[in-house]
Amino acid sequence: MSVSRRLLATALVATAAFGLAACGPNDSSDQGAGTTTATTAPAGAGAASPTAAPAGGGTAKPAPSGKPTDGAPEGFCTSGPLPAGHKWIDVQKGTTATALVYKETKDVCGVDDVGHEAVGPDKTAQFAPTVKGHLRSVVAAPKDVNAADLAKHINECVANPDNQKGFYPCSSGDYEVALDASGKVTEMWERPSS
Repeated sequence: MSVSRRLLATALVATAAFGLAACGPNDSSDQGAGTTTATTAPAGAGAASPTAAPAGGGTAKPAPSGKPTDGAPEGFCTSGPLPAGHKWIDVQKGTTATALVYKETKDVCGVDDVGHEAVGPDKTAQFAPTVKGHLRSVVAAPKDVNAADLAKHINECVANPDNQKGFYPCSSGDYEVALDASGKVTEMWERPSS
């Protein structure tokens, strides 16, 4: 008798599974719309409503390429976290050995790496007397410099951004800076770019 009960139970489970599969949330007829209940959702399913559509229309199915279908940008879009007192800037004007003119930046998506776009008004920051510069390029070895050489490099690159033969090859003008409590620049790292 236990064999016939197992057979009957298997037949009932299979029939129920085929019946549920026939009318799922992707049913194109109006008959199945809105009739799915929480008891028919598989265990471990998310809390999203089975009839909810993504914003902007379309289906919730991923694109065949595996790329997002929600219009989200592709590539590298967010800089990693910086230590306290550090930020990304874009050098705007010629610099003296005592001060720096820059703009704040916002992250922008890039194909190979996140980009930094200059935003807002020009700002000025004084160099601390012991400021250190770290020049980086994809075509030359890194170079650590003092305030005078840092200003020389920045001025060459502001005047000719594509300069590869001056004091040191120019990059994109993006720098990570460290500021002390008074807002003075204590250290700068050039962001290499090609």
